[in-house]
Amino acid sequence: MSRELVDGVWTIACRGVNAFLVADGDDVVLVDAGTPWDAGRIREGVRDAGFELGDVDRVLVTHYDVDHVGALAKLDDDLAATVYASGTDGRILTSERRPPLRGKKAVLTRLVSVPLVDRPDLDVRFVDEGDTVGSFEVFETPGHTPGHLCFVSERLGVALLGDLVSGNADGSLGRVPWVVDGNRRRAGESIREFAERAPAFEVACMGHGDPLASGGGDAVAALAARLS
Repeated sequence: MSRELVDGVWTIACRGVNAFLVADGDDVVLVDAGTPWDAGRIREGVRDAGFELGDVDRVLVTHYDVDHVGALAKLDDDLAATVYASGTDGRILTSERRPPLRGKKAVLTRLVSVPLVDRPDLDVRFVDEGDTVGSFEVFETPGHTPGHLCFVSERLGVALLGDLVSGNADGSLGRVPWVVDGNRRRAGESIREFAERAPAFEVACMGHGDPLASGGGDAVAALAARLS
């Protein structure tokens, strides 16, 4: 099931994580893809928004984790979209490289994500800082994973934040639990750097917690200030 957060932006509730659907002009964009058991939820969520999977033009991947790319391979029979990800995390998705060997995140990735995530039969393209995909600009925000990305559309006023931050019950933003950050210090730096260089936006779409329909940029700035 999906819920329209603001006009043209839908939240798709998966198992403990959010995916999103965005109308970017005439294009339909899926943002992340839940766990390997969320394919049915994503199909239903896309239909609730008035589309079919075949209508999706592209998929934006914030990072490689079992709860963000898990269902992609289970959707590729009906999904013909191009996938955009960082070269670092995207090459793990395409099986061109193995996850890093060191660090607690590397252990979780190798023991959980890699065995459960199949390679999707989709065109995967790699993007870098400053690239644009539709109206969304790419921001490299490493730390949670080495190749974590955020995407911001200044025209739409929407930021796709992945696991850079998480949503709190009071409407503020916080950090994801330290145990799932690959590099806690670098993740904190990425929050501060993103707050400084991202264009203004109202809507904040994060992987965990309730997304913000307004005040998203201010909430990220407030979190960055607390980390300074």
